[in-house]
Amino acid sequence: MTWANPSGLDDLERAVEATLFAAEKPMTAEQLSAHLQGAEVSAALESLRQHYEGRGVQLVQRGRTWHFETAPDLAHLLRRKREEVRRLSRAATEVLAIVAYHEPVSRAEIEAIRGVQTAKGTLDVLMEAGWVRVVGRREVPGRPVIYATTPEFLAHFGLASRKELPGIDELRAAGLLDPVDDEMLAAALPGEGGDDGENDEGDESNGPLAGGNESA
Repeated sequence: MTWANPSGLDDLERAVEATLFAAEKPMTAEQLSAHLQGAEVSAALESLRQHYEGRGVQLVQRGRTWHFETAPDLAHLLRRKREEVRRLSRAATEVLAIVAYHEPVSRAEIEAIRGVQTAKGTLDVLMEAGWVRVVGRREVPGRPVIYATTPEFLAHFGLASRKELPGIDELRAAGLLDPVDDEMLAAALPGEGGDDGENDEGDESNGPLAGGNESA
């Protein structure tokens, strides 16, 4: 007996759907293809993305990986504890902005853009948060380590890719910058001028990229 498929999805789309639901972490199209014996999955992923639009669960792409997540407007229904806000120091916010807009970037390049030395703990905080990672070494004398943002960074801020990063005018228009933050990010964002003569030490102010961290 042949059973009707009420979902309207073809066999490949259903296979991709099942694989992503069962996956322990987001998967790239290449990983899905390898898992499904070399099947071309790009069209199936786009079809599934459209299929789940407007539903309680959505299929989203973050960087090069795909995963299912709760619709943003329903997230409050799933919170079991109050949201704990993760605050970044001004120094960490500035470094995160530089990495996001200039990656891959070395510590020396970060310091050249900021105009001050960067404490080692600043990058450690960003890596512990899962927003910045080491991606290799610059092929220059000394071969310095270079840093870039992570898929977790994109997911946390709801970005499909770095192309969706806002410009300073958008941040200002949204009211996300106070005068101090405005001056600081002007130095960090591409095409903006500025100079910051402060050092990381003793810097306790909070930056505009501070975000929420749910605890379950």
